[in-house]
Amino acid sequence: MSMTEEEKSKCEKIIHSHAVAAAAGNLVPVPGVGVAADMVTMTTMAMALSSVFGDSIQESVAKNMAIAAIKQTMLKQPIKTLAKEASKIIPFLGQIVAPSISVAMLESAGWCLAEELSNKRNS
Repeated sequence: MSMTEEEKSKCEKIIHSHAVAAAAGNLVPVPGVGVAADMVTMTTMAMALSSVFGDSIQESVAKNMAIAAIKQTMLKQPIKTLAKEASKIIPFLGQIVAPSISVAMLESAGWCLAEELSNKRNS
């Protein structure tokens, strides 16, 4: 059984709002700060997504899930990851490039996480 339309809608709202929040954290033109913002955002995203599927997870579990989802996304998109952090060295350009890459990566990681939680519920 896959996600219902209602679950997909809830996930979409959660994932998109968290991705936008991470983008704001990536406006800081310092390499590494964006990764920290992404981690915090992914942790809260994991906790919110788990509630969509009738589960409640602790922050430590959510952090582990966030790390796994981000690693999976980084391995799929290594060029985007490098470009995001490297762009912060270039004044002004980094403040445009890094947030947009962050949104794309967090959207992708969020959907991986949502699928994982949905599959976990169904198993």
